[in-house]
Amino acid sequence: MTQQVMPKETTACKQKNKMKITILAFGIAKEIFSSSVIEIELPDANVDALKRLLEEKYPGLKQLSSYMVALNNEYAQAGDTINAGDEVAVIPPVSGG
Repeated sequence: MTQQVMPKETTACKQKNKMKITILAFGIAKEIFSSSVIEIELPDANVDALKRLLEEKYPGLKQLSSYMVALNNEYAQAGDTINAGDEVAVIPPVSGG
C-alpha cells in the first residue's frame, strides 16, 4: 500500500482567498483600534468571522457588553456576507440622556 501525500497549502494559496476590507470604528471602538479606520484581511467573508477575527486581534472588544457591525449603513446579522467594496463599521453600545 502506498500512502498518498497531499501538498501542503502554501501561504500564498491561503492569502489568495482572503479579502481585504476597510473597517470604520466609532465611539470606544476607535480607542480599542487606536484608529478610526483599520484594514484587515478576512478569510471568510461573513459578519461572524469578522467579529471573531477582530476580537482575536483586539481583545478589548470582548470587554464591551455588546457591539454591532453595520454593512452599507445597515445593522448586520452574524451570517450576513461581506462583499468587496462594502462599507463596514463597528458600532459600540451607545448611551443617551
